[in-house]
Amino acid sequence: MKKVLLSLVLIASTMLSTVWAYDFSVASPSGHTLYYQIISGTTNVGLVNPGYNDYVSGEVVIPSTVTYDNTTYNVTELKYGSVGTFENCTGITSITIPNSVTTIGENAFAFCSGLSSVTIPNSVTAIDGYSFYGCTSLTSITIPNSITSIGEALFYGCTNLTSVTIPNTVTTIGLGAFYNCTSLSSITLPSSLTAIDNYCFTNCTSLNSITIPNSVTTIGNYAFYGCAGLLSITIPNS
Repeated sequence: MKKVLLSLVLIASTMLSTVWAYDFSVASPSGHTLYYQIISGTTNVGLVNPGYNDYVSGEVVIPSTVTYDNTTYNVTELKYGSVGTFENCTGITSITIPNSVTTIGENAFAFCSGLSSVTIPNSVTAIDGYSFYGCTSLTSITIPNSITSIGEALFYGCTNLTSVTIPNTVTTIGLGAFYNCTSLSSITLPSSLTAIDNYCFTNCTSLNSITIPNSVTTIGNYAFYGCAGLLSITIPNS
């Protein structure tokens, strides 16, 4: 278990080492300068990190389109290079993601310790691993029904997360997805779920009961390790 934990930390730390180049920057509706990379051969852009921490703060609004050099681009991705789009922007308190975005890349909001509110639109079909890693102010989140899997370490260390809504479209919950979510007291697993990966709910010390749906065929190693408050668990015949 210690090796897995160390690996997760090392991966998150390594993501800080290099950044995406950007093609242009434009002021957002909330007055923040945001940085974009053109997705080759398209009129779409990905929103990227310019290479330093805390470049935005407060309430951030991402536009659905941006215009640069007489061309209008659709904002379709929070793009991942080696640093998440808003990684380490500890001053962000809330963020509005437009319906144009389809992908939230790895580490997009990692270590955004001040982030307390985020709405994910139904246009998003992929949320990559580590996206909300270490968002210690996040208390609740609703995952849209356009999502089929919860990525690796997605909410790792979200110590104030008490409520998560998982839709009936989700089939897998990834490695360490809720690791160290120490305030998570209950969670409803959807009937679409087939697999709970290793370390999924490790150290969720406030979790007191859980019902695993009949659709689940696999529960990974240490899935509920360290859940000291767990009083009741229902495991199906499947």
